[in-house]
This record gives sequence, C-alpha cells and structure tokens, in this order.
Amino acid sequence: MTPREVSVRSYRSWMFFLCLCLFASPAIAQNAPSPPPPPNRDTMNLPGTDEDEARDHLTRDMAKKAAKERTAALKTDTDKLLKLSVELKAYVDKSDENVLSLDVIKKAEEIEKLAKSVRDKMKGPN
Repeated sequence: MTPREVSVRSYRSWMFFLCLCLFASPAIAQNAPSPPPPPNRDTMNLPGTDEDEARDHLTRDMAKKAAKERTAALKTDTDKLLKLSVELKAYVDKSDENVLSLDVIKKAEEIEKLAKSVRDKMKGPN
C-alpha cells in the first residue's frame, strides 16, 4: 500500500466516522429522555422560602419603625420651628427700624437650618 492509499483510506474512515456522528446524534437524542423541568419554588416547601418570608417581614417592620421615628422627629422639629418663628417675630417687633439685633440674625439662621432639616426628613430616606 502506498502512502497515498493510506491517506485516502484514513480520510474516508474519518469522513465515515464524522457522518455517523452527525447523523446518529439527533436520533440518539430523540430517544433519550428529556430532563425534568426545574422545580417551582412556590410548590416546594424549602427552608429557604421561610427564611425569605422572615427576611421580608423583618424588612417591612424595620421600614415601618423608621417611618414612625421619622414622623416623630418631624413633629418635634416643626414644633421647635414654630417656637423659633414666634421668638423671631418677638425680636423683630422689639427691634428698631434702623437697628437689626444680632439675636434676630442668629434666630433666622437657626430657623433656616431647622427648616432645611425638616424638608430633608419629609423627602424620606432616599
């Protein structure tokens, strides 16, 4: 046998093997059982679902608590804002039209800071 004949024979063998693989694969795959679908988490009683529910419940409780605390802080700050506004009004009424007291300026700055804080709290945590 010449080297060329060996080469042609090898080539034919490889081609036969390749065709066999290509055409036999789909037939084998059709007869193979299909894998079962993945289990649905809702239908299964997994311990993870209980943990997820507990985590969700805890998150909701923490959000409610934070909202209550924010509301209480808002009430306190608005009460303080009202008190400062009344004090500022009294200082302005006492001051002369030509003289602006240092207390008036300090009260106005304090009111401005507190009003900004109230506005930020009203916007919420985001």
